[in-house]
Amino acid sequence: MTARLVRPAIVATVLVLHCAFAQAQETGVDESTVRFGQSAAFSGPAEDLGIEMRRGIEAAFREANADGGVRGRMLELVALDDAYEPEAAIANTERLIDQERVFALIGAVGTPTSRSAVPLAAARGVPYVAPFTGAAFLRDPALGNVVNLRASYYQETEKIVDFLTGVLGIDRIGVFYQDDSFGQAGLNGVRIALEKRGLAMVGRGVYPRNTKAVKTGLLDLRSADPDAVVMVGAYQPVASFVAWAHKIGFRPLFMTISFVGSNALIEELGADSEGIFVTQVVPPLDQHGPVAVTDAALEPAHSSGGTADGPRVLDDYRGALEAHSPGVEAGFVSLEGYLAGRLAIDVLDRCGADPDRACFLDAMASGDIIDLGGFEIRFGNDNQGSDAVFLTVIDAGGNYRRVLEDAVAGKEN
Repeated sequence: MTARLVRPAIVATVLVLHCAFAQAQETGVDESTVRFGQSAAFSGPAEDLGIEMRRGIEAAFREANADGGVRGRMLELVALDDAYEPEAAIANTERLIDQERVFALIGAVGTPTSRSAVPLAAARGVPYVAPFTGAAFLRDPALGNVVNLRASYYQETEKIVDFLTGVLGIDRIGVFYQDDSFGQAGLNGVRIALEKRGLAMVGRGVYPRNTKAVKTGLLDLRSADPDAVVMVGAYQPVASFVAWAHKIGFRPLFMTISFVGSNALIEELGADSEGIFVTQVVPPLDQHGPVAVTDAALEPAHSSGGTADGPRVLDDYRGALEAHSPGVEAGFVSLEGYLAGRLAIDVLDRCGADPDRACFLDAMASGDIIDLGGFEIRFGNDNQGSDAVFLTVIDAGGNYRRVLEDAVAGKEN
C-alpha cells in the first residue's frame, strides 16, 4: 500500500520539476534548439534581397549545426514573406512572436517594414538583430532590443558625397529616391552631407515603392542636369531608371547605396551596369583586384588581377555558401546575412548553457570586440556594431571592384 502511494508522489514531483525547468527556459529555446524568425521580401520587386539574406543566415546556421550547434542546441530559422510591405511585416512579426515563439528576429529587409515591425518586437522584449537597412531611426539608443550590424545610410551617403566632391570634384549632385521612409533616409543623408560642404542638391526624382514607375523622376532629374545622381532604391527600379536614362542620352555618374542588391543590379542591367558606383557595408568580395582613381578615371591597380586581400571570414562564407547552396554565386547580400548569423551564434555562445534574451542583448552592449573571422565589430555606446563603408564600382566584365581612394566617411548616426 505504501509503495503504491509513494510512486504517484515521485511521478508528480518529476512532472513539477520538469515543468519548472521548461518554464525557466527562454521563449524559443529548448533542450535541443534555438529558434529565430525572419520577415523579409521573398516575392515582388525586392525579392532577391530577402532570398539572399535568408540564404546567408541559413548558411551560417548550417555551418554551426554541422559542428554541434551552439552548446549542443541546433539553430533554426522560420522565414515569412512580407513582399517588402509594412502591413505584411506587422502580421509576420506577430505570428513569429506569438505563434512560432521565436527567440529573436533576424535579417529583416527594409526601412518601411522595420519601422512597422520594431515597435511590436520592442514591446515584447524580442531582439531585432541585423536588419538589412541603415535607417537612422533604428540607431536610436532608446531601442534597447535593436542590434544593428551594418553602417548607417548617413555613413554611406557621406562616403558618396565625400568621394564625389573631394576626389572627383563633382558638386552638381541630384538624388533619385523611393517615396517612403527608406528613400527619405537616403535623401536626408545626401542633403546633410552636401550642407556640411556648403552645397545643395541640384534636383531630385521620386518613384513609388514596389514599382518601376521611374520615368517622371527621370525627367525631373534630367531637367536639373546634374553631373552625378545618387540612387536610393531597390535593384529593379534602380536598374529601370539607369536603362531609361541611357536610352534618352542622360549619362551622369550614377552612384547607389548597399540596399540596392549588388548582384541583382548587374543581373537586371547587364552591360548598362558598367561604371555604377555602389557603397558596401561588408568586406568587398573582390575577385579581380581593386582599382585606383586617377584624374576622375578608373584604372586597374594591379595589371595581373588576382584576388584582393580580405578578412578570413570571406573564405568561411564561401565555404558555408557552397555547402548550403552549391553553385550559387557569392554576393554582398548573402554575405551580410552570413555575418548576421555568425553574430547571433557568437553572442549565443557567450550566454552559456542557458541563454535568454536579456543576456543576448547585454552581451551585445558590453563593448567587447566581436571578431567575426577578421571582421571586427563592437557595440557599447550605441546599438551599431560596424562603421565600415567600402566603395565599389562595376567594371566592363560585370564585376565589383573596390575603389582605392583617400576619402573616409566619419561616423554619423
